[in-house]
Amino acid sequence: MRVDKWLWASRFFKTRAQAARACDLGRIEANGMRAKPAREIRLGDRLRIENESGVFEIDVLAVSAVRGPAAVAQALYRETEASREARLRLAEERKAMQQFAPLPERRPTKRDRRRIIQFRGRV
Repeated sequence: MRVDKWLWASRFFKTRAQAARACDLGRIEANGMRAKPAREIRLGDRLRIENESGVFEIDVLAVSAVRGPAAVAQALYRETEASREARLRLAEERKAMQQFAPLPERRPTKRDRRRIIQFRGRV
């Protein structure tokens, strides 16, 4: 089975195109090597996956080409303890950093938006 199909079926990415793009960008490693989207995945492979949720290190337990419910998708892999601890630690750090960056008091006005756009260098 292809890596991009398996990543989509195991719900790491919402679309197969996103999974293939992640492979092309080098965000997916299989057994320590960069994985192309068409790489065959087998039981027992160790994958390192970087997506918007964080970095996962998992062991492949089953292969499925069908995208099913989340409970079925979670049965396809097992996350390593080190990976789980690192993700939880990063989540706690992000949560703690939100205390130091207060939310704005109001929405930006049209003038504020124009200044933001100018500052970012888009216009």
